[in-house]
Amino acid sequence: MKNTKYVFVTGGVTSSLGKGIIAASLAKLLQERGYSVTIQKLDPYINIDPGTLNPYEHGECYVTDDGAETDLDLGHYERFLNIPTSQANNVTTGRIYQSVINKERKGEFLGKTVQVIPHITDEIKRRIQLLAKTGEFDIVITEIGGTVGDIESLPYVESVRQLLWELGHENAIVVHLTLIPYLAAAGELKTKPTQHSVKMLMQSGVSPDILVCRTEHTISDSIKNKLALFCNVKKEDVIESIDAETIYDVPNLMLKEGLDKVVLRKFQLPQDKQPALIEWNNFLKGFKNPKNTVEIGLIGKYVELHDAYKSISEAFIHAGAHNKVKVIINWIHSEDLTIANVPEKLKHLNGILVAPGFGERGIEGKIEAVKYARENNVPFLGICLGMQMAVIEFSRNVLHLKDANSSEMNPTSKNPVIDLMEEQKSVVNYGGTMRLGAWDCTLKENSKIKTIYNKELISERHRHRYEFNNHYLAQIEKAGMIATGKNPKTNLVEVIEIPSHPWFIGVQYHPEYKSTVLNPHPLFINFVKAALEHSLN
Repeated sequence: MKNTKYVFVTGGVTSSLGKGIIAASLAKLLQERGYSVTIQKLDPYINIDPGTLNPYEHGECYVTDDGAETDLDLGHYERFLNIPTSQANNVTTGRIYQSVINKERKGEFLGKTVQVIPHITDEIKRRIQLLAKTGEFDIVITEIGGTVGDIESLPYVESVRQLLWELGHENAIVVHLTLIPYLAAAGELKTKPTQHSVKMLMQSGVSPDILVCRTEHTISDSIKNKLALFCNVKKEDVIESIDAETIYDVPNLMLKEGLDKVVLRKFQLPQDKQPALIEWNNFLKGFKNPKNTVEIGLIGKYVELHDAYKSISEAFIHAGAHNKVKVIINWIHSEDLTIANVPEKLKHLNGILVAPGFGERGIEGKIEAVKYARENNVPFLGICLGMQMAVIEFSRNVLHLKDANSSEMNPTSKNPVIDLMEEQKSVVNYGGTMRLGAWDCTLKENSKIKTIYNKELISERHRHRYEFNNHYLAQIEKAGMIATGKNPKTNLVEVIEIPSHPWFIGVQYHPEYKSTVLNPHPLFINFVKAALEHSLN
């Protein structure tokens, strides 16, 4: 079994500094050096998972192959490393407490008083070490959510303190991400917030080994010396993380700063292989030097917070770079779309994507967007709820089933072309009860979707409760909308397309979850290509 090394990434001063991107960039560099690496996220909120959280609260809910509803940072991990994550890669306080309470109810603690230390911290430590026990990884990077000083994060910091002591300093280190603010009035970078952040971390018994400093301006040697002196680190362990044009620049910036070298030196691991980042930089070249531009409308109801559709916007970046096209996303709120204004709001678009979501708010606007794309031959991609809206629009306006709807939006509809599966009708608790994770799909011969994937059997990730109602399948297919992808076991419809349309596809699954820098998703590649052709016509 491998002697797995652990890197703990903490954050200080303020949230949203980019712990996930720093963790993913470090992992990418270590992976390029030949080490097997994975990343996990410890989230301090009490929800069991983000599955029932409003996207406005926490951005998108990212789904893994094994059906875990997780933090969106896991999407970054997969996009950077090109390897799948799992339930073990995301742990919440809710899940920790639920596990401990279940054990207490079963009498596993033999009547002992159950406390934060040692019972909660023991469970946190067990979860941290689960990935290492698979024997697959040389290095496990653990990102601790929140900011040092948050009351919610204290059990995690205490668990890190214990692990540092138990594993030894040659096997576990702490990278502390902090902020060096620039005061324009004084014309100075200020180190005091970082000093306070490190002091607070040290009061919890944890001393950082490496400081990664987010900054708008280059950090001078004198500032690095000052930070080293006041924060108990060596000068070469103070790493500058200057604001980047794109998150995909960060691995190169960290390579230049030598973050991976510092980590390997502390672990006393060989540095024989240098990170080349050849494929990564080829992607960046395509991304930064586009030959054309397309405008794609993303029709959703959480568009004020772009992170609600993070995987979709990143999939467009990957597909755009592949096609040497700059994809400009027009974020369009579906509640703002009406029969009267749709032509004006959508006429300039080269492609229309109707996004996933839940609930009835804004669905009529989505249906109008689908109708516009169908009638005006604009390339269309519907994802999950977007695919369902395409089925409803087609049923209403082509089959003339005027009350066609989803039983999610209208439980009394006489024509529920989208409906619950029988086994879902008795579900009361919503958390984790949807069709989740990877499901197989068989693609129809001579279909556009089969041409795009270039294979018959695919596996894609799901996150939904309602399904295409097969009672209407023959009727809908006769009118010209064809089911070109089905689950081989359940016969549930996974893909619809309109062959008479230049590019009209709806998918019940979430292709965006599987798009990575090195493997852009074929559906997004083809959709962007269709949008480009539309723009040139």
